[in-house]
Order: sequence, then C-alpha cells, then structure tokens
Amino acid sequence: MSGYSITDPTRRQKWIAGTLVVLYALITIMPLLWIFMTGFKSPVDAIAYPPKVTFQPTLEGYVNLFTTRTRVAPEQLAALPPPETWYEAIVRNRNMVIAGPSRYGQRFLNSVIIGFGSTFLSVFLGTLAAYAFSRFRVPLKDDLLFFILSTRMMPPIAVAIPIFLMFRTLGLSDTHLGMILLYTAVNISLAVWLLKGFIDEIPREYEEAALIDGYTRFQAFYKVVLPQAATGIASTAIFCLVFAWNEYAFAVLLTSGNAQTAPPFIPTIIGVGGQDWPAVAAGATIFLLPVMIFTILLRKHLLRGITFGAVRK
Repeated sequence: MSGYSITDPTRRQKWIAGTLVVLYALITIMPLLWIFMTGFKSPVDAIAYPPKVTFQPTLEGYVNLFTTRTRVAPEQLAALPPPETWYEAIVRNRNMVIAGPSRYGQRFLNSVIIGFGSTFLSVFLGTLAAYAFSRFRVPLKDDLLFFILSTRMMPPIAVAIPIFLMFRTLGLSDTHLGMILLYTAVNISLAVWLLKGFIDEIPREYEEAALIDGYTRFQAFYKVVLPQAATGIASTAIFCLVFAWNEYAFAVLLTSGNAQTAPPFIPTIIGVGGQDWPAVAAGATIFLLPVMIFTILLRKHLLRGITFGAVRK
C-alpha cells in the first residue's frame, strides 16, 4: 500500500503555491519600495518620465521634510560663511538657506500620542466590556452587542458635522484629548467584539478554580483571564492602532495646528515650484515605521490570534 497521503500537496502544487505567494508579496510590497526609493531621489528624478529606477541617491528629501527653507539671491548666498553641516550644504546647492525646523516632527509626535493613546483606551475599555458580556448575565445582552456592532457599520464621516459642532461646543476641537476620545469611540466596538470572542474561548473552570482558592473576581480576571487573553489583546491593539494611525477625514476636519496628525500634513508639503515629492515620500516612509515595528513585535500574537479557536478538541 502506498504511503502517499491525499492531504499532502504534491511537489507541483507546492511549486505553484510558492510562486503565487512570491508574486503576491512582490505586487504588495512594490508601492512601498517605490515610496522608499522616491524618498532618496532628487526633485528632478522624482518627476522624471519615464520613471527612473537607477538614480544618484540623496538625502535632500529628508532634509526638506524636517526643515523650512527660503530662497536667497546668488550674491547673498556668496556672502554667507561656508555651511557647517552636511544638510546645510544640500540646501545651499539649491540656492536656499534653512529658515528653521518644519512642523513634521510635531505632527508625527501628535500621531504617536493620539494613535497609541486611543489604542490603549480602546483595548482597556474593550477588555472590561468584553469580559462582562462574556461572563455575566447582562440584561438585553444581545441588543447591546448589536447596538455596539451597529456603530461600526456606520461610516464615521457620516456623523462628522454633529461631531464637529459638539467638539466646538465642548472645546475639544484641535486637542489631543478630543481626538483620543473620538478614535476610542470608533474603535471600541471592534475591540469589544474581537475580545469577547477570545474571552469566550477561555474555559470558565480556570476562574472558578481561582475563586475557590480565595481569589477575588478582579484577581481572577487580572491573574487568570488576562494572561490567557494576551493573544486577543495584542491582535485587537494592532487593528485599533492601524485605524487611529491612518485616519484622515476626522483629522482634517477637527484639527488644524496643535493636534494635527501626520496624514493631513504630509500632502501639504510644498517645495519650490510645486509638490516636493521626495519630501512627501520621506514623510510617508517615516510614518510607516511605528506601525510596522509595533506589528513586527506582536506578530506572533497576531498569527495566533487569527487562528485562535479555529480548531476545537
């Protein structure tokens, strides 16, 4: 009798599957690679047609991203002392001088504060609500869960005008607190539903044993349920952060200066003669890093979270 199993893929099937995966990965990563490459191009190379794949790399885009520059007359430029830094030399080559730092650093910091702040609050409140729905007899539980889910079905921009008027009345416009609360309100429905599914998979017997041993309900939740739900918490945090990090419409409508995040600021980067595409690409590249690093750090939990509860014994 042959040892061949019908569940094992053949060599040809493995080769086809591997080829498709590689092609999909290349197609998916190509825009990111192009943005990364554009950040190291000169403004002329960035708009060249046909597009240049090989070029002389320069850090001009990153210099332009973090500085504001002003053009000076050639005689004024010649009267200046030699540039003291490499980035000043880059700016001088364009007949300009550095007038000061740009606003990108502050906008990036706003994204960090608002994105991670709303993610923490969404996961914290979502975990408590999910545990209550999973373990206690909540009156009208199904109706409440459906109401929570329905808030996720509604496009957030549909309530943009009422939220704008409410924020203006409460003094929350263009504030970190206002944006954190808004993104938390949008994300909490996702957090509750995802975390409830994870907590439902944790056997109640673990908590009952802890309660018999003298633990309080809070201690059982903190020391028994939370470690078991770490996979779901990590997965939920990634999804909440991705939304808050990339959100554009509310950031444009409700912020203008103090709390403006990077997404609405990056498209406004203007260079001499038009859009400074290397600086835009540099800003987009840096903007991708925190979410990428956060996802990589939690990738094991994310992969486990996707398949958690898929196979039952």
